Amino acid sequence: MPTTAAPPPITPPRFTTARLDALPLEPAYAEEMAAVLADPALYGFTGGEPPVPAALRARYERQCAGSPDPGERWWNWVLRVRPAGDGEASGEAGGELVGYVQATVRGSRAEIAWVVGTPWQGRGYASEAAQGLAAHLASAGGVRELVAHIHPDHAASAAVALAAGLGPTGEWEDGERRWAASVTPPPVP
Repeated sequence: MPTTAAPPPITPPRFTTARLDALPLEPAYAEEMAAVLADPALYGFTGGEPPVPAALRARYERQCAGSPDPGERWWNWVLRVRPAGDGEASGEAGGELVGYVQATVRGSRAEIAWVVGTPWQGRGYASEAAQGLAAHLASAGGVRELVAHIHPDHAASAAVALAAGLGPTGEWEDGERRWAASVTPPPVP
C-alpha cells in the first residue's frame, strides 16, 4: 500500500548556524523585533514602514496560527546571536535578536526571505542565516526547490541569495527578479 509523507509540522523546528540560533517565531518576540526592524532604511526596496510592537504582535499571532491552506506551511524564525564562546545553542537565553528568516513551504518548494536589522548588517549574519535555512529546509523540511524574490538594485540581498546557492532567473514578479535553486537532502549516514 503506498504511503504519503506526512505534511511538515506547523511550528518549524529550530536550527542553528555557527553564530546564530534560529528560534521558531512567537508573539512574545514582537517588542524586541520591533526595535530590530525600526530603521526606515530597511524598507527602501520592499516598501512598508517600521512596525509598532502591537501590530507586529498581531502579525506574529497570525503567522504562528499557520496558513489557512492545509498544503502550505508558514515557517518563521527569529535570529538570535549566540554569545561569543557559546558553542551550544543558547535557546532563549543569550544574545540579542538581529533579524529573521522565513519560508513558505508548499510540498517540496519553499519561498524564502531574510531580514537583518541595520545595526547588524555587514557582519555576514544574513548570508549565514540563509545558508542555514537552505540546509535546514532540505534536511528537516523535505524541500527540494528554493525561491526568493529580490529587487534588482538590492545588491546585498543578491549576495545573500548567491551565498545560499540561489541564482537569478529570467522571471520577474512585482518588479523583483526570481532567484531559484535546487537543493538535495544531506546523505543518510
